[in-house]
Amino acid sequence: MSGVRAVVITEFGAEPAVVERPDPAPDPDGVVVAVEATGLCASDRFAWRGHDDGVVLPLVPGHELAGRVVAVGPEVRRVAVGDRVLTPFVEGCGRCAECAAGQAQVCPDQSQPGFTHDGSFAEYVALRHADTNLIGLPEGLDAGGAALLGCRVATAHRAVVARARVRAGDRVLVLGAGGVGLAAVLVAGLLGAEVVVADPAPAARERALALGAVHALDPAELPGDGGFAVAIEAAGRPESLTAGLGALRRQGTLVQVGLLTAAPVVPVPAMIARELAVLGSHGMAAADYPALMELVTSGRLDPARLVTRRVGLDEAPAALAAAPVPGEVVVVEPGR
Repeated sequence: MSGVRAVVITEFGAEPAVVERPDPAPDPDGVVVAVEATGLCASDRFAWRGHDDGVVLPLVPGHELAGRVVAVGPEVRRVAVGDRVLTPFVEGCGRCAECAAGQAQVCPDQSQPGFTHDGSFAEYVALRHADTNLIGLPEGLDAGGAALLGCRVATAHRAVVARARVRAGDRVLVLGAGGVGLAAVLVAGLLGAEVVVADPAPAARERALALGAVHALDPAELPGDGGFAVAIEAAGRPESLTAGLGALRRQGTLVQVGLLTAAPVVPVPAMIARELAVLGSHGMAAADYPALMELVTSGRLDPARLVTRRVGLDEAPAALAAAPVPGEVVVVEPGR
């Protein structure tokens, strides 16, 4: 490495620029990864707009990535130069009680590339606490699809499997057909659930149907007490959370995944009377990846099916600043 090209945000809401920066160096327990691909996630735009009060500018965005280790810190034991890896977007510290219990997604001392420190919209990225967080990738796996395992696919997997505990035959409502919502369609479908998607954009609904949803409708058409065992709120809209609760059967569960910028109206009397549950879900710890990776390596789950557009690093600033296209999943490949 001799200078690294990276997308840098210098002003919230203004289109960033590709600039050359000094080579990243690994922390004593960290690594540097040559980025093969990184997803453009809705939460990247969330940070770019200034909605995350932990973000300090200037910042390189990006937290969904796949790549190859090119440098390791002296304390790293489990990862070596040349390894092909991904990381959960929540990097656990590896020292706290939560990390020891395999729950790094709620680590109180967590860090997140693209939020707490420079991320993966770059040729190279420094990742922290490598032995705790890094996950090996098969050589033949598509880099663009693999990158999505770091956030949206893993987030959907944990929300559907571990939090909602979806079973075959369950009626599952996915609210929002963005990256996480579409990944939830794939995961819930693998479990044998009957998946219905609600999204206001016709193109997003069509994309959900192509990925296995049995029905897709406008949220305005959602029935009250629609008989759904589970609702996955992946839109990040207050009205979506409220509608999802209304569509649940008695003793149904809503899992909140989408980031909200305004407070929702929560129908507490109905929640009590119908014994509804509302659960948060925040990514997935590295300790929980083996089950997800088995689905991928066996061919049952192909994350590359989600990708609709691949761009190079020079196109990434405009893609980040543009209004999201319904149903589109963009992957940035720095070598493109």
